[in-house]
Amino acid sequence: MKCIILCAGYATRLYPITLDQPKPLLPIAGRPIIEHIIAKVEKVDSVDEIFVVTNDKFYDSFRKWKLSFSSQKPIKIVNDRTKTEEKRLGAIGDMHFVMQSEKISDDIMVIAGDNLFDFSLAALEQLFLEKKTSSIALYDILDGSLAAKKYGVVETGKDGSIKALEEKPESPKTTLVSTACYIFSRKDMALMEKCIKENSKPDNLGDFIKYLIKNSTVFGHVFRETWFDIGSREQLKQADIVWSSRK
Repeated sequence: MKCIILCAGYATRLYPITLDQPKPLLPIAGRPIIEHIIAKVEKVDSVDEIFVVTNDKFYDSFRKWKLSFSSQKPIKIVNDRTKTEEKRLGAIGDMHFVMQSEKISDDIMVIAGDNLFDFSLAALEQLFLEKKTSSIALYDILDGSLAAKKYGVVETGKDGSIKALEEKPESPKTTLVSTACYIFSRKDMALMEKCIKENSKPDNLGDFIKYLIKNSTVFGHVFRETWFDIGSREQLKQADIVWSSRK
């Protein structure tokens, strides 16, 4: 299994902090966000290589970071060659770019580079191995109203399979949200080309999940450990407080 960490965004909502520094390299408790992610990935036995996909603007930043970082698994920095927010490939585009450029045909773990979480990726891996089909990590926000409107809200069946996903709904039907941590089977990855063609360059991974729901089977692993989707200065500050308190 390969792991792709998506780090090709321009994080314009965090300007000026991210004007010259990519969001995944922002420090949380003294370590870049991406290092917290990699520490989780290193515990997944199936993963034998990590690909960090970024853009041309921040390629050198990640290359320099990698020179001073030691990982238990091989890491390769991939430049998607985009230079501006307007030209970005989007999450699906970057996944597809890495798969094509690196000639990957394995199962794929995909994680957004601004995800900070406590739950075990090994548990997601176990679900994937048991079900033998694509699996995604779900977070139960419990309150169900305002917070859910910010994310992709998921409905599941009694067997844990994903029945529906709705992006930022006005009236969320459940308290389960997608966390941008996925494992896609090589069988389902073969459907990505069709998804791209049929949906006129889909952007976020929720689009691919919705496509898989119609054309395959996807399961969800629900967790309640701490999770931050770093999308604002407030979330960045709060995450730093929480993680720093554990030192």
